[in-house]
Amino acid sequence: MARVSQEHLDARRRQILDGAAVCFARNGFHATSMQDVLKEVDLSAGAVYRYFSGKEELIAAIAAEVLETVRGTLEQAARESSPPTPDVLVPRALATMRELRPATLDTGEWLFPRLMIQVWTESTRTPALTAVLADGYAKIRTAWGGVAQSYKDAGLLPEDADVDAMARAMIALVQGFAAQIALFGDIPPQVLADGTRALMATGRDT
Repeated sequence: MARVSQEHLDARRRQILDGAAVCFARNGFHATSMQDVLKEVDLSAGAVYRYFSGKEELIAAIAAEVLETVRGTLEQAARESSPPTPDVLVPRALATMRELRPATLDTGEWLFPRLMIQVWTESTRTPALTAVLADGYAKIRTAWGGVAQSYKDAGLLPEDADVDAMARAMIALVQGFAAQIALFGDIPPQVLADGTRALMATGRDT
């Protein structure tokens, strides 16, 4: 029997994860069965179970990927020599996520924000997923803390500024905008930029 290449194995695993993500974003974790996933990816049960033991393992893998996409986006921003201010960074982070995870539902709706909400919801009831989410969020905080520190190093923040607190606030902006996209439809990047810039200007002398 011919040996299956690693590239083939990786591609098949990717196919399963992408198909499952569509199912979960469309109908939620609990309303999606493994039969739904099998139908979406057009594979036999044996082919899918070779890679994942069941729905819970699929959910955990997808959750980890969602968090890794967010973390990688923020780490990239932290490495820039001239740090983009939040009104640039927040829309850019969402745009980068869209580039990395561009899949849409049949309606044309961007899949990723809906999947984010599903992951958050499921983590409140599944301890194993809570652990995955907590670990991923800690890494995201570290990455965006690096962005906040770069603001301080560039003289854009006072020396006594709490970079972790700022990291949490900027993460909340991205999460909040993603939630709005998932619930109410897409938001033009300029709206994200203008809204964040207005927040940054609050309290300044005019």
